[in-house]
Parts: sequence; structure tokens; C-alpha cells
Amino acid sequence: MTFPMSYVIAQAAPAAAPGGNPLMSLALPILLLVVMFFVMIRPQMKRQKEHRAMLSALSKGDEVVTNGGIAGKVEEIGESFITVEIAPNVKIKVQKGAVQQVLPKGSLKSS
Repeated sequence: MTFPMSYVIAQAAPAAAPGGNPLMSLALPILLLVVMFFVMIRPQMKRQKEHRAMLSALSKGDEVVTNGGIAGKVEEIGESFITVEIAPNVKIKVQKGAVQQVLPKGSLKSS
């Protein structure tokens, strides 16, 4: 049994894939970027903003904890450094950015 050549070629050639919408192929990556923004980037920006506000509100007499875990009372505030008294007559100078948290007044006296 012999088949015409056009029939053999038609059977061997794969069907052409229908052209998809290129916008739909970009939808998943765009959706992932939007989710990443709201889950990761936006909360981090909010924390940075709160930290900057806390640092700008520092004043003499505030009780602070540094990133290294050192607790003390603010004695001097400079442009980028603050002086913290960690014990009577023991003062250290730390960068403002190293302040992790401001404690409520009287926290250091009670411990």
C-alpha cells in the first residue's frame, strides 16, 4: 500500500501551536512582583521609616538599648553619634543607627 507524498508529510508534521496572548504570559511574573512588594518590601520600608522617626526623636535622658544589647541612658546627642552612660561614670559612644529601641523611663532603675 503506497500513500501519496502529501499525505505522509501531513501526518508527520506537527500541528501548529495556537498563538497565545503575550500579555497572559507576563501576568504570572507581574503578579509575583506585586505579591513580593506587599509581603517583603513594603513592611521593611515601614520598619525603616519607624526606626528613622525613633532616632530623630531621641533626646538626652532617654533610656536605650543598642543592637549589641547594651542598655544605658543617653547623655549627649551628636549628628551621627550618641554618648550612652551604661554605668555610673562609664560612658560609651555609639552610632545613632545602632540604637535598637527606646525603653520607657525608669526601666533601667528597676532592673
